[in-house]
Amino acid sequence: MTRRYYLPNLTTMSGVIELPPDEAAHAVRVMRVNLGDSIELFDGQGHQATAVIAHVAKRQCLCRVESVAMIDREPSARLTMAIALPKPDRAKEMVERLTEIGVHRIEPIVFERTQRAPGDNLIEKLQRVVIEACKQSGRNHLMPISPAVTFGQWITEYRQAEMVDRVAYVAMPSGTPTPIDPIRSDPTTQPECSVVIGPEGGLTESELQDCLDASIAPVDLGKRILRIETAACVIASRILAD
Repeated sequence: MTRRYYLPNLTTMSGVIELPPDEAAHAVRVMRVNLGDSIELFDGQGHQATAVIAHVAKRQCLCRVESVAMIDREPSARLTMAIALPKPDRAKEMVERLTEIGVHRIEPIVFERTQRAPGDNLIEKLQRVVIEACKQSGRNHLMPISPAVTFGQWITEYRQAEMVDRVAYVAMPSGTPTPIDPIRSDPTTQPECSVVIGPEGGLTESELQDCLDASIAPVDLGKRILRIETAACVIASRILAD
């Protein structure tokens, strides 16, 4: 178990600071930190700091920040996944894995065959999963999860966005396979990549055609039908080589 804690306003703080309630509870009740213990803080925006426990109480944990530095552990490409969220327990596991792999953003999509649209409560819980996955993996940037939108809204915004060197795929079982190569960049660029993964019933013909019209390449992941969360992790791990 890691002694690493999330502090959103890390760069504006100095000296002795108080951990947020959730993080304090984790430090005190789960990790059982003691006076003088060394811990690590991160702010979800790339900054990381070392700190020393200065005071511990039942519901409070104070620590003294010693140094703050920008430590970037992000992949060289920015991968956005426009995806139909699976059931909550499976969605949590998927978000945890995609955070660890280094996906830049998740955009929950409500497709025509989506059985149940994700609510704000689920999105909020998944955002907490992102924090926990960053604590475990050492990632210093939080992976944003956008509010859910319909596929029609998403594809319209996608077409209107002006991006250079953008790559995009749509998962399409039993289709013509398109090779998925790792995306790497030179130090001056950061390629954008989007992946569309539909619900368990798949995309409708009209949704697939919209993707093709927007130059989103179909990809077939093999002979077997993969669940949403499996397909997401397979594609992400192939695209993000670092």
